[in-house]
Amino acid sequence: MNIFLIASLLSWAAFVLQVATTKEVLKVSVSVWPPGSNIYLGECVLLQCAVESNSSFVWSYRWFMYKPHTAQTPNPRHLVYGDSYSITAVTREDAGSYWCQAERQGSNTSTVLLSQPATLSVSELPPPSLTLTPSTRQIFREERFTVQCPVSQINSSSWMLKKYPQAHRARTRGFHANRCSPLGGVVSADMPDTCVFTAVRGNGGLYWCEGPDGRSNAVNITVSYGAVILKTPAFPISEGDNVVLYCQYWTGSNNTTAFFKNGAEIITYSSFSADRVTKMIIENVTQADEGFYKCASEDKKMESPESWLSIRRDRGNSTSSDGTAESTQGSWIWIIVSCGIVLLCLTLLAVWLVCQYRYQMFCTRSCWPVSKEDLSAVELPATKQDVTEVQWDLSWMEMSNLLDKKSYHGT
Repeated sequence: MNIFLIASLLSWAAFVLQVATTKEVLKVSVSVWPPGSNIYLGECVLLQCAVESNSSFVWSYRWFMYKPHTAQTPNPRHLVYGDSYSITAVTREDAGSYWCQAERQGSNTSTVLLSQPATLSVSELPPPSLTLTPSTRQIFREERFTVQCPVSQINSSSWMLKKYPQAHRARTRGFHANRCSPLGGVVSADMPDTCVFTAVRGNGGLYWCEGPDGRSNAVNITVSYGAVILKTPAFPISEGDNVVLYCQYWTGSNNTTAFFKNGAEIITYSSFSADRVTKMIIENVTQADEGFYKCASEDKKMESPESWLSIRRDRGNSTSSDGTAESTQGSWIWIIVSCGIVLLCLTLLAVWLVCQYRYQMFCTRSCWPVSKEDLSAVELPATKQDVTEVQWDLSWMEMSNLLDKKSYHGT
């Protein structure tokens, strides 16, 4: 009996030890989409907080930026949706560290997990550009849009189109020869490097390209099933350009449309076209025109989601058609002017040095005083008086010869 009891106790102890050793270790982390710590001006970036756990517990999330304080939408471009933190259009102020906190409430206890920070740095260099047609972040269901990766100088087919969240086929099979079909698109018949998509819920998300030159900028596409959308440019607009905002209705006829900026009504249009689109034109845009825009019907029953209009601060950050910065020419002008100023200063310095050298040489030969002690050692040149005496001696000798000759003829 004692042996049986001892064996039971040992079995129970082994079971408890096994449960203790197999206790789940929870870990929370922040992932960045597109992947990497470098982000580009004007693009869309998504941060995702995930708890590595095999259980199905419900977690609540809090986001932090720079220092441990809750980042409850620190500015209108930053949007928080539970475990997701999105930056609509990146600016220089978005550089820094981001982390999240996951919390689980139990019956008697609570579990709090804090992730390691994800540090983002904003690159000033323009990235390889992704082409989106039409250039808008909002698109109606069943409409068509195309995404084209940059053209690489090495190999135009080396770019790979990426998307987050990925479709199930892309996660399980990866990319293959037809790079568009795993993402829900087809290859364009006219342009083999372009993917054509029909807007459905599964085709919305973050798109970017990866290739030998790094990655392109990213754009977030939202597929709308609502009654009205506002189409704004998907990428930043340079200051001084003109921009057109398109308020498009799904059905019906609305002769009057109101446009809003940052929640305040700015203008009302009474025009309406056959394609159910009302246009708003902003001429010579400035930094003050940047913000969230939306449109609504006259009775406010139909209202579009807000769309961010991004304005590039200056044209120096823009790129030309061949991908080189337009500010290069201005930089060369400044370099040439600087070199000219340096050469002029060197020339003036050389002239001054030559003049100083010649002045010192002149003073050494003409103006340097000679002491009396050195006069005996100096061999003085013949003076004017010495020359006169020599000439007088020569004349006297000639006269003596003449007198001798006369005396000779006289005798």
